Amino acid sequence: MPKRKKTEVEEWLDGVLADPVLASAVEERMAEMKIEQELVALREREGLSQRDLAMRLGTTQPYIAKLESGRVRNVGLKTLAKYAAATGTTLTVSFTPARQRRKASGTRSTIQRPRRRTTRTRRGVT
Repeated sequence: MPKRKKTEVEEWLDGVLADPVLASAVEERMAEMKIEQELVALREREGLSQRDLAMRLGTTQPYIAKLESGRVRNVGLKTLAKYAAATGTTLTVSFTPARQRRKASGTRSTIQRPRRRTTRTRRGVT
């Protein structure tokens, strides 16, 4: 099956995202938007209005609206866990390795992982 030709916008976006700093910022914002969309989907799946959910969480409807639209910064895990519980779900947090990014020149960048520090104790190395 032949590949379809990229649109002008897609070609422009490829060029813009060749900048690793901008690509990282875009990826971060996309991840935030995904969380916001998931919050709305959870609430709607349970058939709850923002006001209903706010009552379950002991907060206000405007706060739920801000939370779901990404206008609340630094949302804590405790808040997300309460939101999950109020919508009949559980919160799961996971860590995954960062993807390597290509530099603008086309060479692969390397991700440097922090070295594990060891300390010596009477019982051995920890």
